[in-house]
Amino acid sequence: MRSSSEADRAVEKYADTVRRVCFMHLKNHSDVEDVFQEVFLKYILYDKPFESDAHEKAWLIRVAINACKDIFKSFFRRKVCSFEDIDMEPFYIQEEDRPVLDAVLRLPDKYRNVIYLFYYEGYTAVEIARILNMRENTVYTWLSRGRAKLKEELGGELLD
Repeated sequence: MRSSSEADRAVEKYADTVRRVCFMHLKNHSDVEDVFQEVFLKYILYDKPFESDAHEKAWLIRVAINACKDIFKSFFRRKVCSFEDIDMEPFYIQEEDRPVLDAVLRLPDKYRNVIYLFYYEGYTAVEIARILNMRENTVYTWLSRGRAKLKEELGGELLD
């Protein structure tokens, strides 16, 4: 189990990243906060050392993605719609980024994950392949197809 100082450092360093990854999947502030807490609880309980800060960040992103997928698998989530889904937006989305973010969020999961990690988090295709446990060429293919879908949806005004 990790110390409270380690947990505080990780929350301070990676909170924004974990929240953005969760929001990309869940699109609901309450669910994001629930998963955020779950991710850092798992971090506290995870007793193996990380090789580096990059490994720690990648581990947190992977845990966040898996926790988001678990939310979608739950019976309650499949049968209920939240009031927050209707009109509320989190404070960290800027209005000028809204059309592109909306287009990214409408992509199928496989494209959305690689596009988000590449453009918003700054990971390389090699790093994304390692984080998502897939081949590097698959990441390149999905990046290319995701860009094409975004370009088509946004009228060609993106990602050249």
